[in-house]
Amino acid sequence: MKVAIVKYNAGNICSVVNALERCGVTPILTDDFEVLKCADRVIFPGQGQANTTMTYLREHHLDQLIKDLRQPVLGICIGMQLMCRHSEEADTDCLGIFDVDVKRFQPTRREDKVPQMGWNSINVKSEEWSVKSVDPLLEGLGPLPFVYYVHSYYVPLCPYTIGVTDYVQPYSGALHKDNFYAVQFHPEKSGPVGERIIRNFLAL
Repeated sequence: MKVAIVKYNAGNICSVVNALERCGVTPILTDDFEVLKCADRVIFPGQGQANTTMTYLREHHLDQLIKDLRQPVLGICIGMQLMCRHSEEADTDCLGIFDVDVKRFQPTRREDKVPQMGWNSINVKSEEWSVKSVDPLLEGLGPLPFVYYVHSYYVPLCPYTIGVTDYVQPYSGALHKDNFYAVQFHPEKSGPVGERIIRNFLAL
């Protein structure tokens, strides 16, 4: 299986490479159009600032390429946020794969710190939030698995939500639309739960 990681001006790429290698896959870190288009799976990870990252993607024509991919694609952290329509971070227009806007946390309690940093649970099946069945990306995790988050911005609940996390308010911990999947947390830093999610993605 050929797995490609989108190469751009983002941090936290090495930990994703290491997580894939633990799953028996040696990924290709690349911004080459043909390699990305021909890969069996594409991962769009990273940590960074929305506006500078989108500027880089547009200057290198990676924005349209990502939207045109037809194989399974997984966005992680800023990758998930950039797959949405717009971000409040520096008033940034994003890729628009998911028709929803990214918001900044507005805490109302002293104990709610921004950024959210650390472990939190994700509800993978909830009638209350209209997540009525477990998506294949999140299969086998149990009812309330814990995963690792570091972020100041969030995606509200929307028709693409497949996992719900509660911090300040309930929000989308994971999204799915067609061949595009995304998680706000870091599966590469989430222990056995994160490894299962990566294996699920490779098995789609």
